Amino acid sequence: MFPLIFVASYWQFFIAFHFKGDLGKNSSESVKSVKGLNILILAIFFGLSCTAQQKKFVTVKRALSLMGSSFEITVVASDEEIGFINIEEGIAEVRRIESLISSWDMESQTSEINKNAGVRPVKVDYELFKLIERAIQISELTSGMFDISVAAMDEVWDFDGSMTSFPIPEKIEEGVSKVGYKKIVLNSTDHSVFLSEKGMKIGFGAIGKGFAADKVKELLVSKQVPGGMINAAGDITTWGTKATGEKWLIGVDNPNRDSRYFTWLPLVESSVSISGIYEKYITFRGKKYSHYINPITGYPASGIKKVTVFSKSAELCDALATAIYIMGKEDGLQLINQLGGIEVIIVDNFNRIVNSDGLILKTAE
Repeated sequence: MFPLIFVASYWQFFIAFHFKGDLGKNSSESVKSVKGLNILILAIFFGLSCTAQQKKFVTVKRALSLMGSSFEITVVASDEEIGFINIEEGIAEVRRIESLISSWDMESQTSEINKNAGVRPVKVDYELFKLIERAIQISELTSGMFDISVAAMDEVWDFDGSMTSFPIPEKIEEGVSKVGYKKIVLNSTDHSVFLSEKGMKIGFGAIGKGFAADKVKELLVSKQVPGGMINAAGDITTWGTKATGEKWLIGVDNPNRDSRYFTWLPLVESSVSISGIYEKYITFRGKKYSHYINPITGYPASGIKKVTVFSKSAELCDALATAIYIMGKEDGLQLINQLGGIEVIIVDNFNRIVNSDGLILKTAE
């Protein structure tokens, strides 16, 4: 700052000296001129000093496995050390969420709910209670195509590669009888959850990673992290901008070309979820069956190759992407076109691309 102040003072002295001879002739006009130039010069130098003091940001990124999936946390920070500290805080938040919602962790509150299905209500943290409440609201919105109680079908279908034949119809029917979001009883007074029938089970595989991404974003924003992107295995949320000041972009790949993007879309304080058959599937007699189970029929959904949903909330994107995959192309588009602030791109099994009314797709160069 000292050299700038010195230069500014020099120019003020020069102007005063230059106009000294004119002050006697028309002192009022001269004084106004000097003052005007002084203000202009001070403004210029103030701008230069602010520019000189602007922070230069860096991008820090880390990829790892969390919640049984691939996570990538990217933050914008003033230096790498602070960036990595922010990322560690984000990782700790994901692990906290996992300990709350994991149905594989026998000590979690979710497991406690499942163990007491048909027995008694279980009091849970307010955070988990509200997540279940929102999940039920999405079930209502999607006519039951999204349903956290479809986790009961885990006893019927297995997508780890161990299945060698289709389940018999009787087993599928038995599994479906234990599914139904309307059988989940919530008590808002004591924040308890009760699965009304034995054998029922809830799971957050179709909403949990989006929920975790939103929670990490919320945490890091509260710590004044200026920008970042959380990618929870295709459930992505962003805030701020890149270190360069550019917008975060998501590439929509071209199903008719390998390793080529059909278009790029900006994510401005927004989220996206990508669901597709490439994630988990089983193959019988040369046909692929997705791990997205229709809660009504008990069978894997078919007809769609990929669904990409855009909205402010990663949690909502995650849940709706699953629902649309199960609903099908026509019903899925009809639903999204009735909702505000949510858009979708659907690729069917014939590689045909359709999108909701609010999206204008421009082909990438």
